[in-house]
Amino acid sequence: MKFSRDASVILIVAVVLIVSGLTFLSIRMFSGLTDEVEQEQFQLMETILNASIRAAEERALARAELIANLPSARKLLAARDRAGLLAEFGDTFKVQKEKYGVDQIQFHIPPATSFLRLHRPPDPNKPLDPADPAYGDDLSRFRPMVRLVNEDQVPRKGLVIARTGPAIFGVAPIKDPAGVHTGSVDSGLSFAPVLDSLKARYQMDLVLFMAEEPLKKFATGLPAHIITEQNRRGKYVMFQATHWGLMQQLVGESELATLTTTRYTRTVNRVTYGIVLLDLKNAAGDPLGVLACAKDFSASRAAAGRSLIWQSMLALCAILALAGVIIVVIRGFVLRPLEVLGERFTEFVEGHPPRPMEGEFCAEMQKFVEGYDRLRQLQTAEYPPERPAATPEPDAASSSTDAAPAAAAKHEEKS
Repeated sequence: MKFSRDASVILIVAVVLIVSGLTFLSIRMFSGLTDEVEQEQFQLMETILNASIRAAEERALARAELIANLPSARKLLAARDRAGLLAEFGDTFKVQKEKYGVDQIQFHIPPATSFLRLHRPPDPNKPLDPADPAYGDDLSRFRPMVRLVNEDQVPRKGLVIARTGPAIFGVAPIKDPAGVHTGSVDSGLSFAPVLDSLKARYQMDLVLFMAEEPLKKFATGLPAHIITEQNRRGKYVMFQATHWGLMQQLVGESELATLTTTRYTRTVNRVTYGIVLLDLKNAAGDPLGVLACAKDFSASRAAAGRSLIWQSMLALCAILALAGVIIVVIRGFVLRPLEVLGERFTEFVEGHPPRPMEGEFCAEMQKFVEGYDRLRQLQTAEYPPERPAATPEPDAASSSTDAAPAAAAKHEEKS
């Protein structure tokens, strides 16, 4: 076992596991937040769809009640004056159709008989023919809401499949000036302006699927290009769409098989969309179709992807930084002091003159340093170092005594 290697490896592995675990939990938490954001987006989309349909119903009913309370409408319907109603409201309907998407306005007489369709006016160059199919037909079979309004004189609103296709209707009763119920009037809004408005306001694409069986049964004036194999999705037929090329890739037969609201995501051309399917029913609760709505979710998905990259990079940087700190701490604060202590004790054992400890040591190693210094002092006291012998200096007195006879002898030689 080698401490410098094994300890570093163990600590670094522990750091990798801990940082990786924390990063994984962080990613999961952020993913959960992303899911919550998308669920809120789904809820918002569903709320917008329901609110838009309810608002369209309110607008349709408001127009119907406005007409029903006009004195001219009350008087003319009571008199069964079809030509007078057409002259009074024909131009009004044209303006409403062009500006506000009003698809039809129709007057009825009890129990549910069509009296005048402003959207299908009689030919002004011909006299009114009672046998004209533009009026006089019984609506109770496919417009039960009209029959109910004429029975209880209570205004109603809802989704209906009319002769020209699905629309949003409001039906209001009409009474003559004396307060006697004489019939009703309805106002119908097509889905096209509703879908276009939602797309423009909320950047959503929508498609309206209608059940094929009731559509064939009641929408007798439907254009032939609607019910085709290309538009068919199981028992449903695409009636209107803001972007059919995209929506047909997002909504398939399997998704339309359910009659409850469905939420899911799907990726097309590397773009993730959130899709909400809203079940459409008439006033009686009978299913009529499905309204599908799609919104681009790529912003939240891109944020999640960026978060994953950043968290992974931060985790890697943290691992590298902590690994560097571990190596520096082990080598600088543990291994190097131990190496110095080992060298000094080795020299001591091998009989070399003990040298003092050099450098700084942590508090935990001070006992080893103090022990070494004590041993060094004991050895120094017991075996002091040998000093070299000093050469004795000549004495000054003896030097002068020896110099006198030498000087005398020298004087005699000169004599």
